[in-house]
Amino acid sequence: MPATVTFFPVDNGDMTLIELESGRTVLIDINMRQPDDGIRDVAKDLRKRLKQDAEGRPYVDAFLLSHPDQDHCRGLRDHFHLGPLSDYPEPEDDEDPKIIIREMWSSPIVFRRAERKQGATLSDDAKAWRTEARRRVQKFRDNGWAASGDRIQVLGEDENGKTDNLGAILVKARERITTIDGSVDGTFEVMLIAPSPKGSDEEEEVRSKNNSSVIVNIAIAKGFVMDACKFLTGGDAEVAVWERVWADHKDTPDDLAYDLMQTPHHCSWHSLSYDSWSEMGEDVEISEDAREALGQARNGSYIVASSKVIMDDDSDPPCIRAEREYKEITKEAKGEFVNTATHPSKKDPAPMEFEVSAGGVTLKKGATPQKAAAVVGAQPLIHG
Repeated sequence: MPATVTFFPVDNGDMTLIELESGRTVLIDINMRQPDDGIRDVAKDLRKRLKQDAEGRPYVDAFLLSHPDQDHCRGLRDHFHLGPLSDYPEPEDDEDPKIIIREMWSSPIVFRRAERKQGATLSDDAKAWRTEARRRVQKFRDNGWAASGDRIQVLGEDENGKTDNLGAILVKARERITTIDGSVDGTFEVMLIAPSPKGSDEEEEVRSKNNSSVIVNIAIAKGFVMDACKFLTGGDAEVAVWERVWADHKDTPDDLAYDLMQTPHHCSWHSLSYDSWSEMGEDVEISEDAREALGQARNGSYIVASSKVIMDDDSDPPCIRAEREYKEITKEAKGEFVNTATHPSKKDPAPMEFEVSAGGVTLKKGATPQKAAAVVGAQPLIHG
């Protein structure tokens, strides 16, 4: 089956589904609001794209939460099963079955930084994710392994040695994920860019205030080309985080190279600058290091703003000044900047689906999801 990356129109929020050539799926963040006039039923859109197990239960093979803001985890308790599979509920007549998360990808340090933000309060969905992540980590600690539905990969080291004994399920910064739900899958590879290990108290304070998020660069294969598409995504990471990312990777910029990038924080100017667009207007100054980190576009790349319609005003996010900078990046790469709120039209936005080819990605026009196919075994690849 062809590999695809689908961005769902969720206003200022993120929700992305990767379908690999192997048939496995990786979901990154959700913002599932109650459908209404102007609010699309993205839960329905997602279910159309998911496979079902032998018992008719829809599932994702992996679910990555970039950080615990509500616009990245809204709808978790309503649409996903949390807890042991033995407790999976039978849906009522008018209910859709809950979606199973075969494997969670989660960062404890990102949760800690979020809680340290002044006035921050975790939503009930975020608390539910954290409880489920802790249950799965404890399952691994108790048994040294876990079955599908209980699995987790922990992204980034926690503070005070809390993750030191997690061994096989701990992924450190610069390390790569090559397994999904306990199996090696040769049709993808994920480099963990952030979070990086705990720094000084001063640096931790900056990261906590600066929307620290999981940042990954996902290589998606097509046939024998392992990195046919590289997809860079980083939740709501803001300028200080991207400056640190560039400091860590400026000698290996290919770590950040992409064919597809999701603009951080819904096309916010604060991922590119410390200055306030609403207060300073055209007098704002860009951070050259953050711009370098976010500017490693390969030829023909797309940059996607998962946001509201971008207006020429002082709003942020999304911010017209950030859009201009991202358009300049894509112009240099002979690529294109697109916005989920205007695809295929402002009046009726629909999921934005990219298909991966050996030479990169193509934005599909008016694609309708087909019934999900059965999983096939992943084939070994020759790195291209």
